[in-house]
Amino acid sequence: MSRGKLVVLEGIDGAGKTSIAYKLLEDLEKSEYHALYTYEPYNTRYVEILKNEYNNFRSAFLDALTYAADRLLHIEMVIDPAIREGKIVVCDRYYYSSAAYQGAMGAPIEWILEINRFARKPDIAIYLDIDPELGLKRRRGLSSRFPEYEQLEILEKVRQNYLYLVDKGLLIMVDASRSFNEVYHDVKKLVAEKLRIDF
Repeated sequence: MSRGKLVVLEGIDGAGKTSIAYKLLEDLEKSEYHALYTYEPYNTRYVEILKNEYNNFRSAFLDALTYAADRLLHIEMVIDPAIREGKIVVCDRYYYSSAAYQGAMGAPIEWILEINRFARKPDIAIYLDIDPELGLKRRRGLSSRFPEYEQLEILEKVRQNYLYLVDKGLLIMVDASRSFNEVYHDVKKLVAEKLRIDF
């Protein structure tokens, strides 16, 4: 494989994105592919300043613009260099999360997609779909980087936005309400077929 690839996993917290991502990484490396795990929001000062210094001024629009700036740095500093090195990058959340979450908070989805047009298109983007009630149940007792979204009413809107992105052909949906092994089997098969690799 001469150039690297970008694999994106999406879904609400509790869908199993991170666990699936780490298992993908493990199996890719066992098959001697160079792989890298990363996630969004990326750890930059943009998001820290937004949350810590401008919380009183936050809105869906400001959040979407901040995450877009954060994403640009993530791509320039992490994703693009890894892909140039021929690595398979497995990204836990990408601009689809902005469309789903900031869209649920009131910013138009098409506008969010427009301000993220600079972002590299993934080779495959998978949405792990679960009912928000199940997602919250799985997350019970665990900490969250963004507890403001851990509300059923908001997560219902987030899910509908993800399903809209599936309907637009931007995401491939996998039923994540099943066992880990069943979900992972489907994800691995999709990644192998789309990237044309055997692992």
